Amino acid sequence: MSTKPKFAVFGGGSWATAIVKMLSENLDEVGWYMRSAFAVEHIKKEQHNPNYLSSVEFNLSQLRLSNDINEMVDYADYLIFVIPSAFVQTELEKLTCSLKGKVIVTAIKGIVPESSLIVGDHFLKNYDIPFEDIVVISGPCHAEEVALERLSYLTIACKDETKANLIANVLRSDYIKCNTSDDVIGTEYA
Repeated sequence: MSTKPKFAVFGGGSWATAIVKMLSENLDEVGWYMRSAFAVEHIKKEQHNPNYLSSVEFNLSQLRLSNDINEMVDYADYLIFVIPSAFVQTELEKLTCSLKGKVIVTAIKGIVPESSLIVGDHFLKNYDIPFEDIVVISGPCHAEEVALERLSYLTIACKDETKANLIANVLRSDYIKCNTSDDVIGTEYA
C-alpha cells in the first residue's frame, strides 16, 4: 500500500453518496463504483447523483467514476462497500481481480443472505480478508443529514488502530465527528 492510500466507494444509494461527499471534503480523488452506467454518465454531466441526495453537487475533478467493479478494486487500497446486504454478494461475484492486500470497509447494515453472516464476517470467511483489514463504519448518522451538512457522528471500528484513525480522519469534517473502536463485531452488530 502506498504512503497516501487511495479510497473507493462501492454503491450508488444515498449512504454511498453521503460517504463520497464526506471523503471529498478531505481527499483530492475518490473512486466511485456504481453498477448503473446511466448514473455514472449522469454524474459526469450534471455533477450529482440522479437518484439519491440530488442536492449534493460534486467537483468532477475529484471523482474517478466507473461502473466496472474490477477497475475500482484495482485502483483503490481502501474499498468502502455501501451496497445493500441483499445485493453485495451479487456484486462481488463480478470480481475477476483479487481483494488481497486491500482494506475492506463496510458501511452495510444486515446479513449477507448467501452466507447468513454479517458483512465483515462474510469478507473474512469467504474472501480470506485478515480481520485487521476489516473496518466497520456505523453510527447515528443519516445520509440526508450529511447532505445538509448537519452535525452527525460516526464510529469507525477496526482491530488495527492506525487504520481506524485513517478512516476517521478522511471522513471527519466540521459537520462529521468520528470516534474509533477496536470492537469490530460489536460495532457491526450495533
